Amino acid sequence: MSGNTSGTGPEDDDPTDMGDLFDELEELEDLVDTPAAREQVRETMRVAMSASASAAASPFGRVIRGYDRADLAEAFLGSFLFGVPMAVEGGTQEVGEFLVSRPFHLGGTILFGIGLAVGIIYVADFQDVRVHKPIFGLIPRRLVGVTGVSLVMAVVLLTGWGRVDWADPTLAFANVVVAFVPMSVGAALGDILPGS
Repeated sequence: MSGNTSGTGPEDDDPTDMGDLFDELEELEDLVDTPAAREQVRETMRVAMSASASAAASPFGRVIRGYDRADLAEAFLGSFLFGVPMAVEGGTQEVGEFLVSRPFHLGGTILFGIGLAVGIIYVADFQDVRVHKPIFGLIPRRLVGVTGVSLVMAVVLLTGWGRVDWADPTLAFANVVVAFVPMSVGAALGDILPGS
């Protein structure tokens, strides 16, 4: 008799979750030699992702892998929702005027906006976000999508609503950077919270 009365067994010593399964399947995908075998591994990943999504009762705790049009649309919506107040509020222009003569602060603001997006997507652990096929083997596609959508949305929104004048490009860019920071937060949240 083992005397194990705590209710734990060997399966409790090595808890496995969907994230571990995806890690193993990604390693297997890199090891298989034939296109047919790779397609079979990918199909297994799709089935596992579908099972993970249907098993989760909330939008949190899912494995997020890849980046597609739906993710881009979610980032767009989040960016827009967080960007509208920046486009109608006069404080954006005041901060932009402050930053235009302080290039160090302007650069720090850009890095801060990117850092917030990284923190929300990859560090805060709202979701189990996996980097899949990064650009140049280094840059996550999701991060490029979220920050790119935020930057483009800031330029389009502020320009379209007459909040920036590109006759003074340095001031216009500073205003765009100010709007970019909360828009990147909105894009990151919009992208990962639905759990797609």
